[in-house]
Amino acid sequence: MNPIFEYRNYVLQRQVFALTGKFRFYEPGGKLVMFSEQKMFRLREDIRVYSDESKQQEVLMVKARQIIDFSAAYDVVDSSTGEKVGVLRRKGWSSLLRDEWEVLNAQDQPIGALFEDSMGLALLRRLLLGSLLPQNYDMTIGQTRVADLKQRFNLFRYELDLDLSMDTARQLDPRLGIAAAILLAAVEGKQSS
Repeated sequence: MNPIFEYRNYVLQRQVFALTGKFRFYEPGGKLVMFSEQKMFRLREDIRVYSDESKQQEVLMVKARQIIDFSAAYDVVDSSTGEKVGVLRRKGWSSLLRDEWEVLNAQDQPIGALFEDSMGLALLRRLLLGSLLPQNYDMTIGQTRVADLKQRFNLFRYELDLDLSMDTARQLDPRLGIAAAILLAAVEGKQSS
């Protein structure tokens, strides 16, 4: 596995005032380790992640299975090996009030979940405060919490901390955590615009 996937903490930043979604992942020391740029006017999400802004080395691909799907499923593929790492599938109707996703393994079997912190805070975000109340997500494998994805309040850019340090048994493939972070940033970008 590429060493850029070995960090236990990342910060994802998305530019707010840009024509296309530009996503940058930084390691704990502040060094850029991954970059992605959403293509405009895509019917089906196809997110490519690179090792830097030159986009010479693709490291991860997150691709929607369907053009329009309320319960969208996104395959996560390691670009250097072609290996399907797993799937992130949005729980359609459940996600209206509180964001909920299923985490599936490479054989499409459910192994965990990704969900917004609480129903009460989710409703406050949707009905009153919007992006003024940052989102917080937990990711689990079985019943074990393996990652925390916490949005920081920032008026000028979207920032999300991805913390994998609680996964001491390393049950979660970090590439799935990274894909979850970029999908949340991309989905949040569409919801808030």
